[in-house]
Amino acid sequence: MISTGIQRYLYVVVREQAAFVEHRYRINWSRTEFCDKIDEIQNPIAREVLRKFGVKRPIELTTFSDIPAGTGLGSSSAFSVGLTNALHALNGTRVTKYTLATEAAAIELDVLNRTMGKQDHFAASYGSFNVYTFNADETVTVEPVYFVPDVVESLQSRLMLFFIGNQRDASDVLKAQEQATTEKMSILSTMSDMVDPMVEILSGRGELSTIGPMLHESWLLKRSITERTSNAKIDELYRQAREAGATGGKLVGAGGGGFLLFFVEPSLQPDVAASLTDVPFIKPRFDTAGSRITYYEPQRLD
Repeated sequence: MISTGIQRYLYVVVREQAAFVEHRYRINWSRTEFCDKIDEIQNPIAREVLRKFGVKRPIELTTFSDIPAGTGLGSSSAFSVGLTNALHALNGTRVTKYTLATEAAAIELDVLNRTMGKQDHFAASYGSFNVYTFNADETVTVEPVYFVPDVVESLQSRLMLFFIGNQRDASDVLKAQEQATTEKMSILSTMSDMVDPMVEILSGRGELSTIGPMLHESWLLKRSITERTSNAKIDELYRQAREAGATGGKLVGAGGGGFLLFFVEPSLQPDVAASLTDVPFIKPRFDTAGSRITYYEPQRLD
C-alpha cells in the first residue's frame, strides 16, 4: 500500500511531576484521571504504553488533537505512536521510526487485541510518502517514494477533505471487512495494483489527472467489500460532489463516517463546496516528517 500523512496533528505532552504530588498518574484526555496504579488507568492505550515502559515515577500525560477521534484519520494510532515516542524521550533513548511504529502497533494489536492493521502506525511514525509491504512474518518493508515537489504541490491543491461526522469505533467496521477478506481477495488485489501507478505519478512520470478516476475506482472496490463501509448519507454526499465536479474520491479510514476525500480541479472547488451544504471541509497539506519530539527538557525538576 502507499500512504502519507497530513498536517493535522495529535499532540502528546508527558512531564515528570514532583515526588510529593497527591496521585502518581494524572491522565488528561477526553476526561481527567487521577490514579496511583497503572491498572487503574481507564484510557487503554495510555495504560498499556505506561505498563510497557514500566513507568513508576509520577507523571502527567496530556493529549490534544487537531481532529476529533474516530474520524478515520488514525487518531488512536497517532496517540500510541506519539506516547511511545514521548516515553522513549523521557527515558533518554532514541529509536528508529520502524521500531517506534512496531512497538506502538503491538500495543493496539497484540495487547489490546483490536481489529486493525499496522498501516496507520507506520504512517504516523514515518510521515511523507511511502510504500508499505506487510509481510507474512509480521515484518514491514518500507520504501520511500521519491516524489517531485511540484507534483505534490499540485496534488495538494486538488484535494478537499469533508467532515461528515458519524464518529465511530473503526474496529466494528474492520471486523466485518476481515470476515469478508477471503472471498474478496480479487478486489484487494485490484486495489493493490493501483500502488505502482500512483508512485509513477508522484515521481513525475504519470498524469496527475488520473488520480481522481483512480480514487473513484478504489472507493467502489472498497465499498463492495462490506455494506458497513458506506451508508445512504455517504453515498448521497459522494454523488453530489461528483456531479459538482469531483473526478473521484473515497471515504478515509475503515468506513461508516469521518472524512470524505475528493480530487477536484481548483476552478471547480467552489462548486463542490457549495454542493455539500453545511458540510465543513479542510484543505490538507502533506506532512513530511512523521512523529517527532517538538520540545524536550528532561532535567526540568533536577
